[in-house]
Amino acid sequence: MSVLSIILIVIVAFLAGMEGVLDQWQFHQPLVACTLIGLVSGYFEAGIILGGTLQMMALGWANVGAAVAPDAALASVASAILMVIAMIGGSDQATAITTAIAVAVPLSVAGLFLTMIVRTIAIPIVHIMDGAAARGDFFAIDLWSIIAICLQGIRIAIPAAALCFIPSEAVMDVLEMMPAWLNEGMTIGGGMVAAVGYAMVINMMATKEVWPFFALGFCLAAISQLTLIALGVIGVCLALIYLGLKEIGQSGAGAIGSGDPLGDILDDYE
Repeated sequence: MSVLSIILIVIVAFLAGMEGVLDQWQFHQPLVACTLIGLVSGYFEAGIILGGTLQMMALGWANVGAAVAPDAALASVASAILMVIAMIGGSDQATAITTAIAVAVPLSVAGLFLTMIVRTIAIPIVHIMDGAAARGDFFAIDLWSIIAICLQGIRIAIPAAALCFIPSEAVMDVLEMMPAWLNEGMTIGGGMVAAVGYAMVINMMATKEVWPFFALGFCLAAISQLTLIALGVIGVCLALIYLGLKEIGQSGAGAIGSGDPLGDILDDYE
């Protein structure tokens, strides 16, 4: 791995660590972080596949009250780096992605431990900022705010930089030591993770208004001549048609009928 690639990976890791708290640009999401690391390391396609699969897993990670969800930032960055190292060492793409998925959950727990440490360090920083606020020192408030958020970035950047210097031979030796039943199990588990993620998405969108469009999407996806761009255009057009018909139906809701048979059907369907 070149020096430039390592520097860019560390920058992505730093941004992902900060975004794990800020939630402004979503750099910590697996789909973004893994894709960026794949891009800067020369394995763009593998990064997208890994990010998409891990994103399905991370859909269920959410903070509940005082309970903090597993850390998606470290899981995304570290697993993507290990995937790149494995592919540099000669591992095929499927095996490298499967291995990266398998280590994502332990890495997320490790990231949770690291963010707990950083949040503990942030407590005295808050007291310092309180003192600066009492003095009316806005510069000190801004400065300590930046320092606090940079600590979140450093907690991901340092492990990422350390992983970049792991010899690819060491990663390949570990992969070769893994028995066949474990590799097959991780492959099956990776497929189940994606299925569970899709099931969660369906559960969130399971309303009577969108079910017909969901079924129609499966039918259109079977047409191999349609590209992803074409499917996107069809989806946008269907959404605009639906919203237009719904608005017409609502405007005529006070009357017996809207004058549009299709609008009446949609009103009755609701």
